[in-house]
Amino acid sequence: MNRIGAASCSGEGGEDPKRFIKMKNGDSANSRIKQIASARFGVTIEYLNNCNEIEIKIAQGAKPGEGGQLPGFKVSKEIAKLRYSTPGVTLISPPPHHDIYSIEDLAQLIYDLKQTNPKARVGVKLVASTGVGTIAAGVAKAKADVILISGHSGGTGASPQTSIKHVGIPWEMGLTEANQILTLNGLRHQITLRTDGGIKTGRDVVIAAMMGAEEFGIGTTSLVAMGCIMVRQCHSNTCPVGVCTQDLNLIKKFTGTPEKVVNLFTFIAKEVREILAELGFKNLNEIIGRTDLLKQVSLGTSDLDDLDLNPLLVQADPGENTRYCTSNLINEVPSALDEKIYEDIKNSIVKKNKVRLNYKIHNVHRAIGARLSHYIFKKFGRENIDEDTFEINLLGSAGQSLGAFSIKGLKLNVTGDANDYVGKGLSGATITVKPPAESNLDSQNNTIIGNTILYGATSGKLFASGQAGERFAVRNSGAEAVVEGCDSNGCEYMTGGIVVILGTVGDNFAAGMTGGMAFIYDPSKQFENYVNSSSVIWQIPETDFWKGRLKNLINEHLKETQSKIAQQILENYNDEVKNFKQVCPKEMLGKLSNPLSLKKKILKAV
Repeated sequence: MNRIGAASCSGEGGEDPKRFIKMKNGDSANSRIKQIASARFGVTIEYLNNCNEIEIKIAQGAKPGEGGQLPGFKVSKEIAKLRYSTPGVTLISPPPHHDIYSIEDLAQLIYDLKQTNPKARVGVKLVASTGVGTIAAGVAKAKADVILISGHSGGTGASPQTSIKHVGIPWEMGLTEANQILTLNGLRHQITLRTDGGIKTGRDVVIAAMMGAEEFGIGTTSLVAMGCIMVRQCHSNTCPVGVCTQDLNLIKKFTGTPEKVVNLFTFIAKEVREILAELGFKNLNEIIGRTDLLKQVSLGTSDLDDLDLNPLLVQADPGENTRYCTSNLINEVPSALDEKIYEDIKNSIVKKNKVRLNYKIHNVHRAIGARLSHYIFKKFGRENIDEDTFEINLLGSAGQSLGAFSIKGLKLNVTGDANDYVGKGLSGATITVKPPAESNLDSQNNTIIGNTILYGATSGKLFASGQAGERFAVRNSGAEAVVEGCDSNGCEYMTGGIVVILGTVGDNFAAGMTGGMAFIYDPSKQFENYVNSSSVIWQIPETDFWKGRLKNLINEHLKETQSKIAQQILENYNDEVKNFKQVCPKEMLGKLSNPLSLKKKILKAV
């Protein structure tokens, strides 16, 4: 795709950094579009800064409203490495993004991503459905640069047939509604409109353009060009032509080459030119949104001829604006506090000197650390810097997404509190949040950070002297964290990292947790009333290794936050450790390098 100036999308599973390096012949395997989906697999600062477009996949046209699940037998060493998980352990993609429950939440994620990579367009993938036009207008107002309307046809061969046949709808229906609403609201010229879902030919491309699209996704047909024969057993690891399998014997049967894909797109482009010439137009821009060039034809079948397709062909008046995006400029979002911080430390970044600076903050200061991490990454890469090189002390209330996608080498210390999404996609940074020394609040009984903390974090540390809100450490896949309590759905879908909770937890703890480890301080013996036992077991820590890991993290928490509960536990640790529950996913029991128990019997939930 890079050969022909097109773009491939990474999908939601991360991407091997080896692909970011150009080949000797000048080719590049790097996907120009990096996807960020509900599972946030492998979404790191490096991943997000090696692309020129980031796509937020809200859902998929072939299975709208559904999540996904990769069974353990398909999680190879390579996949586990890219997704920061364990080989052979099931991976679950939640149906929703847990940081998007409104247009305002979506606008926040768009803002975060634009801070993380200011040179990338940010797109949002929506599903063709009734009412998608209103959603598209909200997405445009949220400062997205691209909207993709995805239809029911095509998509992954692992999609349930019931979804493909009965849930999704054709892209034509969603595209025309989105185009009409965007045009009527004076937004169409500010955003690129793309569509996919079964586009196969140049004729399909021309029709899509007339219905309002200016970019087109062609996925299934590309797979067919590379050898896919559509047997639709992608989920079973038995693809007979080696396209969708981790079986090495089947992979040997794969016959796809870049030239085959180049030929496909060359012929599609040629057909588009031929149709345009026949219609008397010079380029695609001249027909975008020109639904007046389309008409409904009779198929001679009463069931179909009774359909009134005129609503799809309504042509909205753009007024003084064009019917397509007039430029590929990136829609700007307000600057962050990071720009001021960068001005203060940019000379130190060049010299890699240790820095310690202080700032007052308010809850309007969002995504602190994201843009700074972008600058640090561009200078040093992801690993070529020592931890805590740049220490930023913040006094006040941090806005949403504190430390989002923040990189190793950065340390953010907040004295005060923080809103939702702390450590979203954390990529090696350290974050501490503690109350002011003069506060008379009991930290373990008061909330200090908001909801959906460490969502998709891959590495780094978080220490918060207080409680967290709902969905603490959701989909965490590598960060270490200590907090003093959390609300419902803690450690949901977690696949890696270590979490220590020095207090109570809410309902449905550890739902869908398939990796990592959690330690819960439970002197009142109430934990079993809140845990979701379907995927995890728990017991009192037994081995010296795990007791030591737990003690080290509590020690670090005390050092960073001066937590009273941490000090109380450490003063009598040998007795207090018996009040902890060590929570481990059942699938991890046979894969731990350090055994969980001194006993040789199979562990069961107590």
